[in-house]
Amino acid sequence: MAALALVALSFASPSQAQDSPPLSLRQAVTLALQNSREVKLAQVQYNVAQGQVGVDRAAFLPNLYTGSGAAYSSGFPALPGGTPPALFELQYKQALFNPLLKDQQHAAEERAKSMKLDLERVRDNVRVETASDYLELAKVRHSLDLLGKEQASGEKILEVVRERIAANQELPIEATRTELELARVRQRVIKLEDREQALELQLHDLTGIPETQPIQVETEEQSFTDALTAGTAAIQQQVVALALQNDTSVAQAENERTARERLFSGARLSRFPTVDIVGQYLLLSQFNNYNEFYKHFERNNVNVGVQITIPLFAATTGANITLAKRQLDEAEAQVGNKRQQVRVDVQQKASNLRELEADREVARLDLQLAQENLQLEQAKYDQNRATLQEIEQARLDESDKWVAFLDADFAREQAQMSLLQATGQLAQAFQ
Repeated sequence: MAALALVALSFASPSQAQDSPPLSLRQAVTLALQNSREVKLAQVQYNVAQGQVGVDRAAFLPNLYTGSGAAYSSGFPALPGGTPPALFELQYKQALFNPLLKDQQHAAEERAKSMKLDLERVRDNVRVETASDYLELAKVRHSLDLLGKEQASGEKILEVVRERIAANQELPIEATRTELELARVRQRVIKLEDREQALELQLHDLTGIPETQPIQVETEEQSFTDALTAGTAAIQQQVVALALQNDTSVAQAENERTARERLFSGARLSRFPTVDIVGQYLLLSQFNNYNEFYKHFERNNVNVGVQITIPLFAATTGANITLAKRQLDEAEAQVGNKRQQVRVDVQQKASNLRELEADREVARLDLQLAQENLQLEQAKYDQNRATLQEIEQARLDESDKWVAFLDADFAREQAQMSLLQATGQLAQAFQ
């Protein structure tokens, strides 16, 4: 029975095997990560956040501007802003000490970290979605194969029952009862066929494989199943600690809190002077009446130095400090709430996995019992001690137990992936 889980993962039809090469689970996940629109969007959003960091950092780097123009002046030669009209102008500016701008840069860096974490969260979601669809498609196809055999057994039983009714050995109601069971099998087949079609479409969309190319799932290598089992076994005793350490939502909340701390610090330090390195070169014209207002006129003018701005009174400074403090308090509360939410959620996931593992073990033993019972009925049939109806009924029971085991095994695998994702260990299972 150790091979039951491996065999139960997937079966591909012979026609599909001829149409396309088999697609492994790891290949499907790799293709999904490469083609996912959600991953590409998250990557672009992360790039935008990095761009914002670059914009904020640029204030502390050299900034050189140039320009040219001409202006008519009547009276004192000056442009809006107080600068004189110049034929050519070159300006240099670089922030040397500006706590508010520097802390805004640090806050942008923390938010960029959050966007990177969001990218990893999206990638994990794509892994889980693809793996779930792949494994479910394998389960559905295996179930369809089993139900096909179950349908054949049901038809044989119905034929035997009709013969016994004709021989007055059975009541007519037995035929109706057998037809009902056969109709239920056909109903399950129809539902599974519809589910198979939906899962194929989802995998085509996720992996980017053309819809004209059938997807053949293969029996997944045991290393993946072992990785899931080993991964969940290794974290059983520390699921809460790992979740709090690796959960992206907690990390994002903590990054936002750090960003708010930076903004609060910058708002408070905005009471202090700022220092900029400045420089200017002007090439002045001779037709703007400079000789009438200055004793000496010089066309080429160079000014280089340090500009210190001292805030004497700014009503916005106090308001910004108050706002930044309240936003920091809000971020602190969100971190506490998020940590508690993750703690409760991961404990629930761990409990759910334990229950599903127990369900799978019951289904496995139930299947084993049905298989052993089928062997006994086969031995009796070979010795003419059992009827065809009895052995076909045993085959029906075994098929039902197989389908139940596949459902229980798939549910456990989903719970394993969910717990590994919550604790930040999912990517290791696909290595």
